[in-house]
Amino acid sequence: MAAQTKAMEANFDGLIGPTHNYGGLSDGNLASASNAGLVASPRAAALQGLEKMKAMHDAGLWQGILPPQQRPHLPTLRRAGFTGTDKQVFEAGWKDAPRLIKNCLSASSMWAANAATVSPSADSADGRLHLTPANLSTMLHRSIEHPQTQRALETAFPFAAVHTALSEQSVFADEGAANHVRLCETRGGQGVELFVYGRDGYAAHRPGYPARQTRQASEAIARSHHLDPVRTVYALQSDAAIDAGAFHNDVVCVGALQTLFYHELAFADTPAMQADVTKAASGLFTPSFVEVPLDEVPIADAIKAYLFNSMLVQMPDEDRLTLIAPLETQENSATKTYCDKLVASNGPIGEVRYVDVRQSMRNGGGPACLRLRVTLTEAEWAQVNPGNRFSPALYESLKNWVTKHYRETLSPEDTRNPALMTESFTALDELTKIMGLGQNFYPFQR
Repeated sequence: MAAQTKAMEANFDGLIGPTHNYGGLSDGNLASASNAGLVASPRAAALQGLEKMKAMHDAGLWQGILPPQQRPHLPTLRRAGFTGTDKQVFEAGWKDAPRLIKNCLSASSMWAANAATVSPSADSADGRLHLTPANLSTMLHRSIEHPQTQRALETAFPFAAVHTALSEQSVFADEGAANHVRLCETRGGQGVELFVYGRDGYAAHRPGYPARQTRQASEAIARSHHLDPVRTVYALQSDAAIDAGAFHNDVVCVGALQTLFYHELAFADTPAMQADVTKAASGLFTPSFVEVPLDEVPIADAIKAYLFNSMLVQMPDEDRLTLIAPLETQENSATKTYCDKLVASNGPIGEVRYVDVRQSMRNGGGPACLRLRVTLTEAEWAQVNPGNRFSPALYESLKNWVTKHYRETLSPEDTRNPALMTESFTALDELTKIMGLGQNFYPFQR
């Protein structure tokens, strides 16, 4: 593909589902654990997500939407031996396997950064867009997502090479784009793909919080996406970051165009990472490394405020990049002070905008978690399923749909009521028509 091909990075946000609740299911995610058992607000969560999408669309960016998954996920319960009608399976699950059904009710597919790893057509030897759904095998509640993710991606990107998830085995544990960064000079030109992993899949598991991504998974995806090995980099995440609560690399690192923005403790060997990225980019562009010092932003503040779990975007007609950060970043003195200093500098990041995604943040996901980045040419963007492309009309339809079907509040006790399942399935059935997802999109429709 020619380097001058016009392309843009589209953000495909996960639409937050009707069963959004605080289950505390994610080991190593401090926000998820600390807020477990709180009363959630599914309606507010979904509307906050839609407002974020609208803001990006209104700013002139390409904005997409990925649908929520079916929850409760009855196929998992049926594979665990529960039989009968949907209501009988639901009630028996709560009676005999409450921890299992809690996992089957999670709305975690909202965090689309974990949906897949994406390589644009400019990077692939066959000139096609490649997407590999993440198996998310480390966490039970997320490991059930990838079959529906694959169907969703095939629907949204009918022209692309959508692969099957890697084997659901510890050696190939894969967390998707949350551990992947693409750097480039121009969106339509060849780039450098940086895969960040937490462990060697064949080595013994490290003590402490789980290192979710393996090098073997990253290498397998790079091969299946037909990436140029010369333009592909693998870097090890630091144990210090993982143990501090950086369960994914995107909690301590984000990149866009030539710029990699990361915390001092993000990588096990930062000089080696910089050297490898610089070498891979040779002849294409000169990388810009923006490292946040530990003495200015303690790792605990960076993770609590989700400074790096922000969207780093190129706004139209802007020379410098814009960081889309959560309100929590603005409210934390260390991260706010650093952001003010960042903007005042002559560096590549010239603006910080703060958005309200508090419902997602309380479950451990910031603005970056909510979106899957997909670089597309204009021709490819035109081929995306229309129901997956954000528009003012779709925005209004989805707002009305959320207001009609979503509960104002959802407590842990509420999740035990079979009425929630009925409400959720009714809402999702209507959504398939709004988004043009086709017949039998969800398991309960088949």
